Amino acid sequence: MLEQIDVIAEETIDSVSSSPVEWDIPLSDNALTVLEKRYLLRDANGETIETPAEMFWRVARVVAAPDTGYGEDAEAKALLFYNLLTSFRFMPNSPTFTGAGTPLGQLAACFVLPIQDDMGRDPAGIFSTLRVAALVQQTGGGNGFSFSRLRPKGARVKTSKGVATGPVGFLRVYDRAFGEIAQGGTRRGANMAVLRVDHPDILEFIRCKGAEGDISNFNISVGITDGFMRALEADEEYDLINPQDGSVWKRLRARTVFDEIAAHAHRNGEPGVLFLDTANRSNPVPHLYALEATNPCGEQWLGPYENCCLGSVNLAQHATPAGGVDWPKLQESVELATLFLDNVVDANRYVPTVPEIEEAARRARRIGLGIMGLGDLMFHAGIRYGSPEGEEFAAQIMEFVRFHAMRTSIQQASRRGAFPAIRGSIYD
Repeated sequence: MLEQIDVIAEETIDSVSSSPVEWDIPLSDNALTVLEKRYLLRDANGETIETPAEMFWRVARVVAAPDTGYGEDAEAKALLFYNLLTSFRFMPNSPTFTGAGTPLGQLAACFVLPIQDDMGRDPAGIFSTLRVAALVQQTGGGNGFSFSRLRPKGARVKTSKGVATGPVGFLRVYDRAFGEIAQGGTRRGANMAVLRVDHPDILEFIRCKGAEGDISNFNISVGITDGFMRALEADEEYDLINPQDGSVWKRLRARTVFDEIAAHAHRNGEPGVLFLDTANRSNPVPHLYALEATNPCGEQWLGPYENCCLGSVNLAQHATPAGGVDWPKLQESVELATLFLDNVVDANRYVPTVPEIEEAARRARRIGLGIMGLGDLMFHAGIRYGSPEGEEFAAQIMEFVRFHAMRTSIQQASRRGAFPAIRGSIYD
């Protein structure tokens, strides 16, 4: 299908008689207000210096620019991307709009940063990672962290002859630091803290947001293991492991921990749960790392220093007048969205003071393609959300999206080469 997209691009550019920034874009008053407040570029005095059409064209051109390096027509691709965005068939994450064509040039929203049990020497030590996280947030990105490698509260520290602060103590330090940072100058930083369910401090972690306002700059999630779920099913105790030395710190009844998770989640929506072993069974690059954490809202598992640009195909724009799905249009949108997100890997300027981030991004070339508007499409089709019919419909939609995204990725690799870490991956 990439050849067909090339033909469409050529036909589009041949038919253009005016600059895209002169084209009419139907926007509601609410949409205009949001764009003006958060996304349109401003001068040094805070005055808006671009129109919505100019914003979309800026993003389309920046993301299409890498095509030139592959011997492809960047101008034609920019027009396709512009049409994709202004028809609201696809939307990338916010930093793509705020970062494209700016001095920062950072286009991704999602990062995962490693935290090692070290206060100074390790480049991924506690405060070294805090510095990197602050730099990421200044460029418009959010961070996910696993605190599971930190020794439990009260453990002996040989070098200082003291006792460890523990994961929750350092989580509070991170939270206070992020409270002072405005993400990309437009919003507060989003963050995810993960702690394994077999960490000795798991109960303190589950309860750490019990009071309103506590740790307000983080979402928190418990990393669930298969072993814990087996113990829960059998109503047994399970081991809590000190990550410092692998020793059994103590044992807890799995049902007690699960009830704590449920009670706090019912009270204020947290903690969430992440299934670590399930994620790692489908880890595409197991030879590089084990997955330990996700981005701030849990959409994407990422390895150490990895990031990805998220984007969503808007299903509400793919309905037919008769109440069906416009499958050819959806296919085209998925294909273009996949090309758009893949180009972001090359167009992104990342965080120049943290070279590990760009190295990780180019090594695996992760993208995050999702959907929105499923409920709207179901309503249009007369399908009740949450019904068995609705579940089957959603499964068909996602299989269709996945298939065409994967096929486009394969075709793109045949033109541009596979991602560098393919040897040893599940695609090898």
